[in-house]
Amino acid sequence: MSDSQDDASHWVKVLGGDAASFGVLFDRHGDRVFRHAMYQLGNREDAEDAVASAFLELWRRRSRVRVSNGSILPWLLVTTTNLSRNLSRARRRYRELLTRLPRESQSPDDTEELVRRRLDAQHDLSVAAPALARLSATDRALLTLTTVEELPIADVAVALGISEGAARVRLHRVKSRLRDQVSAARNEVDS
Repeated sequence: MSDSQDDASHWVKVLGGDAASFGVLFDRHGDRVFRHAMYQLGNREDAEDAVASAFLELWRRRSRVRVSNGSILPWLLVTTTNLSRNLSRARRRYRELLTRLPRESQSPDDTEELVRRRLDAQHDLSVAAPALARLSATDRALLTLTTVEELPIADVAVALGISEGAARVRLHRVKSRLRDQVSAARNEVDS
C-alpha cells in the first residue's frame, strides 16, 4: 500500500470523527506543509501560523475537502498557499497603515493639531459605529470586505451571492448614507 493510499484510508476515518487519523495526517504532512509555508512567507513564525491555520481549515472544512489521487497533500498545499497570501496581504496592509499614521511631534502647534484630528476621528467613529450596526448583514459585509479587507468587489459579490452590479449600487448607497450621517453629526458638533 502506498503512502497516498494510506492518506485516503486515514481520511475516511477522519470523516468518521477519528482524531487519531487526523494526527497521523498531521505527522505525515506537517513538515512538508511547513517547508511550503516557509517558501511562501520567508518567516518562521508566520510559517508556523500558516501551518496551524491550514490544518485547522482541514479539520473545519473536512466534509468539503477532496482527496486528490489518494492524497490530502495537494489540498493542504493549496490551502497553505492561499493562507500565506492572506497573511502576507494582512502584514503589508498593517505596515502601510503604520506608515500613514501621524508622527509624534515636539512642536506644541503640531500636538494641538494631532489631538484635534484624533478627537475628530474618535467622534466620526462614535457616529459611524451605530450606523454600521444598523446596516443589513449583507451591506455590512459588502462594506467591510471591500474597504477594510480591500477585496475586489467582484469577489465579494460572488461570496455574498449578488451580482457585481448590485454590489456596486449597494456599496455606493451605503457609503453615501454613512458619509451623510457622519457629516450631519459633525455639523451638530460645530454649531
